[in-house]
Amino acid sequence: MRARLIGVGLATPRGSILQEDACEVAKWLRPWGTPELSTRDQAVLQMLYRRSGVAKRHSVLLESQAGEPTKQTFYLPSSPSQPFGPSTASRMERYEREAGPLATIAAMQALQDAGVEPPEIDHLVTVSCTGFCAPGFDLQLMQSLGMPLSTGRTHIGFMGCHALLNGLRVAEALALRAPGSKVLLCATELCSLHHQYTTHPEQMVANALFADGSAAAVIGVEENESHHSPAMVSHRTQRIEASEDWMSWRIGDHGFQMTLSPKVPMAIAEGIGGWLEPWLREHGYRFDQIAHWAVHPGGPKILQAVSEGLSLPESHLEASREVLSQYGNMSSPTLLFIMERWVRRGMVGPMVAIGFGPGLVAEATLFAP
Repeated sequence: MRARLIGVGLATPRGSILQEDACEVAKWLRPWGTPELSTRDQAVLQMLYRRSGVAKRHSVLLESQAGEPTKQTFYLPSSPSQPFGPSTASRMERYEREAGPLATIAAMQALQDAGVEPPEIDHLVTVSCTGFCAPGFDLQLMQSLGMPLSTGRTHIGFMGCHALLNGLRVAEALALRAPGSKVLLCATELCSLHHQYTTHPEQMVANALFADGSAAAVIGVEENESHHSPAMVSHRTQRIEASEDWMSWRIGDHGFQMTLSPKVPMAIAEGIGGWLEPWLREHGYRFDQIAHWAVHPGGPKILQAVSEGLSLPESHLEASREVLSQYGNMSSPTLLFIMERWVRRGMVGPMVAIGFGPGLVAEATLFAP
């Protein structure tokens, strides 16, 4: 028996912003007391945003008013009382208000796609690394969907961009434990709550990439062998030794702070084939037999590193680049946005999903149609 993705749902906030407009906003969000960006610094900022691979992003902070373009008032120019922008407490208040409604949209779509009613869900698995509150958006989901009070819950927190795959692993185990049961997985991230008032290059890159979104899936043990229901075959974790400081996600006084070393793409390019190839071989596959690749677009350099490390044709990363361009890096939900594209187009063979997170750790899942 294998657990399958029998329904998928995606959601983004209504408000979106073009990358060139986001760059203009970023010019004014700098620490209190620092001078206006010089012509050279503005050029560097514009280059970072232009090379991000992002054309448009969604955010819960964007407000649409009649007769005015979409705007936001959460991030204002710094002041003596807020030298580095909103406090972490105010960002978490916004997370608590916004995460549940967005997650509900994605979850309702996944249930509808699967043809499953909320009372049929035995367990709810939630994923998020961009906010904390208790009770969390898992209970908000249960209430808004009308799930039974006895529904089991598991939350996977603060694992970063690859966490959807950790969630799938847990959901698969729960589904296989009791054949006939249905598990709802929902990954929701509000990355735009953590824009940093800074001129530090690594933080500026993060500001240029991250966005908000939610993705949900219904997992169950199904006999249906159609391409619409990819089955999970195997999971793989690979930690890159002595790389703990290369990618991190830490809680600061003014939001969560990302660090991303320029060593990361090179490490991925040099090492990914060494662990991925024997793992696939164990299951009877070579690289050229994998029909679909869902690679988390941590940024264009990450995608390039995977392409080089595995000698993949450009077409195999088309879906990853499309999602990065239209939605930005939404952290954990992003992989399901990519996988959904391959599923809807028709899976004609096996699929590999790969994501990278703090540690530096890679997670991979092998699917078969």
